[in-house]
Amino acid sequence: MSEAAYQRLWDSSHLILEELLDQEPLLGEAVSERERQSFQYRLSSLYLYYLGLLRRFDTLYDQMVQPQKRRLLRRLLDSVACRVLELKDDLVRADLCETHCLDQVLQDLKLTPADLEVPIPKYFELERSSTLKEREHVLTELLSRLKPEISEGSFPILSRTEAIMLLQKAERARQGRLRAIFMREIRKEEERDRKIWEEGRFKFSQDEAAITIQKVWKGYLQRKRTQQDRRTEMEFIGMLPSASPAGPVGTRSQASLGADVRRLRQAEKEEEFQLAVVKTRDHLREVEGPDTKEKMKEQIRQWFIECHALTGRFPDYPDESLGGSSLIFADKTPEQVRMELEVQVQENKKKEQEKSKEKEKEEKEKKKKGEKTKKGEADTMLRALPSKSIPAINAGHKEYMNLWKNRFDSLFPSQSFDSETLKMEERKEVEQEIRIQVDDLMRQELKNLRLAVDREETRPAKPPKKKAGKKPGKKKKEKDLTPDRPMDSLFEELIVLGLLKKSETVPLKDYVGDCLYLGSALNLANKLPMPSLADIRQNMALYGILRLGSPDIHAMAPLIRSILLVGPSGMGKKMLVKAVCTETGANFFDLSPENLQGKYPGKTGGQMLVHVVFKVARYLQPSVIWIGNAEKTFYKRVPKEEEEMDPKRIKKDLTKALRLLSPGDRVILIGTTDRPQVAEMKGLCRTYERILLLPRPDYASRYVLWRHMIEAQGVQGTQHLDISALAKVSDGYTAGCILQAIQAVLTERRLLQLSKRPLLTSEFLGPLAKLDPVYREEEESLKDWYFKTPLGKKRMKLLKDQDAAEEAKLAKEKKKK
Repeated sequence: MSEAAYQRLWDSSHLILEELLDQEPLLGEAVSERERQSFQYRLSSLYLYYLGLLRRFDTLYDQMVQPQKRRLLRRLLDSVACRVLELKDDLVRADLCETHCLDQVLQDLKLTPADLEVPIPKYFELERSSTLKEREHVLTELLSRLKPEISEGSFPILSRTEAIMLLQKAERARQGRLRAIFMREIRKEEERDRKIWEEGRFKFSQDEAAITIQKVWKGYLQRKRTQQDRRTEMEFIGMLPSASPAGPVGTRSQASLGADVRRLRQAEKEEEFQLAVVKTRDHLREVEGPDTKEKMKEQIRQWFIECHALTGRFPDYPDESLGGSSLIFADKTPEQVRMELEVQVQENKKKEQEKSKEKEKEEKEKKKKGEKTKKGEADTMLRALPSKSIPAINAGHKEYMNLWKNRFDSLFPSQSFDSETLKMEERKEVEQEIRIQVDDLMRQELKNLRLAVDREETRPAKPPKKKAGKKPGKKKKEKDLTPDRPMDSLFEELIVLGLLKKSETVPLKDYVGDCLYLGSALNLANKLPMPSLADIRQNMALYGILRLGSPDIHAMAPLIRSILLVGPSGMGKKMLVKAVCTETGANFFDLSPENLQGKYPGKTGGQMLVHVVFKVARYLQPSVIWIGNAEKTFYKRVPKEEEEMDPKRIKKDLTKALRLLSPGDRVILIGTTDRPQVAEMKGLCRTYERILLLPRPDYASRYVLWRHMIEAQGVQGTQHLDISALAKVSDGYTAGCILQAIQAVLTERRLLQLSKRPLLTSEFLGPLAKLDPVYREEEESLKDWYFKTPLGKKRMKLLKDQDAAEEAKLAKEKKKK
């Protein structure tokens, strides 16, 4: 795509954004419980539109070259991503469920299931590539010091003669096997010749032999032609994979090469822009700085004189926390500034007097509300929470409308910066720097004027009082248990103890699964739809990756400190944890009970362990802290065989450390468990804010899994391989079981035989039958446990209320009839 095409994409994106900003005020209006479905529909449509905008802005920021446009796009990209996370939070509160049935909304908006995928901004990986390489280099160095001790004792060292004898045995065995195969073929040929000689050959005439050969050959050709026509038809309607993907691959490689070239141009233009920023700022300081300084001084002196003429005394200089002299330069007369300062003092006095009255009123109102809430529980109001990202989106949209909407590519043929816009931006910053210097000088001058004219000593400046209201809870500061130790030594200690590990590279797209297409139909039939693998993948992108990837998104988005993944073994829970680390470049800390045994012993060992891990995780953010078998940390009763391990020793310190995480601390705790029933429900739900249930894959997901995993082994689908039948037969099996069955069949030897012997569906049945599926009882017990969680209870209560309302409607209709 050319720069003009990206500019058109940007223009069309802002048209959509303008329509969405007009719809935003409607979400703030309170809605009754009866209109819950319409409220959910509005939220869902906005959520899908913002997802599309996020995808567009990500493409634009990744490919646009002009540096000033890219700065605006980055702010818009982060703000839209934050808005997506806010709408997701509102959807959870409206649906009372972590997953949502958006198939009907997709159909109404004429979108495809691919539009549900959460795009991960490309700059997460590209802008942190250098730091990731440095960290990987440090990890490999530290691990290489430990590896020789392990590797030397694990492998026996052979002498030269022993090694030669071992190789000779293997070679002789190989030659013997080949000779046996060769002799078997010779014996078969001899047996065939003997039978023909004994039975005697049927003698054909020359014409009969020619006709027989023609008949066989023409039949073979026709069958081959028919098979080819059938395959072409099946490929055309999408029932079989295409046999010649060479064209699209070449086009994709060419497009990716063009994208890389544009990224190189981005780096060049960014360097030019940074040099221009420094030059422009220095030029403005030298040329316009002295004049600006004198103008500010004259304006402030004039304000001193006018205030003294009106009030008979010199004014108090505005405090720096209120903006300093910027209040004077805000196109206000001295009388207005003086009146504002006096009004603030009077308001503070009035608020102090009204506090006592308000407390008495609140106590009376609480008693009245307590009686009303019981009656009005059925008519609870729904509304979206106030958004932190909408002001930023509005500001970005206005900047685009004022600066870039009517600009054409002919003004920037080389995609360099706009010098006039740069001067305007830098002039504001230079004026701000000069204002701070002028404030210090004019405060001293005001002090001298009071002494000379009024013979009055400087009045002590009162700090601005905070607004009356509820006192926010003071944030507890964590006591540093390792103040004398440098961060490098703590980092190395965690690596040596195996608590900080090198995560495997697993992209989130490798967690394959299809979405649920009949969710709305199941809801209408009063059946509870279970989440699909695509829903789990999208939730991990929203809760984990988007928040950890950018500090700006994390600071604005609703705070999520911890996630718990619940599901049977083999569902890919740890794979999702590794995917979060891969997509965000996060550090991987392992606090599983099995990994903590024997580390940091003693009474205070658990406290020190949690403190060191969270301290290093904050310093090296983004960080992911993983706890495998999370139920063991919250055991109801510790089994005797695990008493030595003491799995509950970090339970109290873990909850305390999580509470200390605030917006901006890009650290997340992810727990995985397949037996949550043995844990304390209260402690588990208090520690983990979001609980995601991973049920068995449905038919659509199993079909995608079989096809993806077989193709990953380098095998193309054929007519002999019925993936639909495999997906039907493997009902109840997890993705891990399917992978094990495929690996058992597609060995190296079997892959070499594919050209002579095509892959059959029946080959996978034997290995699959040897594995244990997830039985209904196990899945039902996990579902029962999930519906005992706080969110699950609210969901069940909502379903019961809806059923009761429908029964009441039916009863009224019967009475009318």
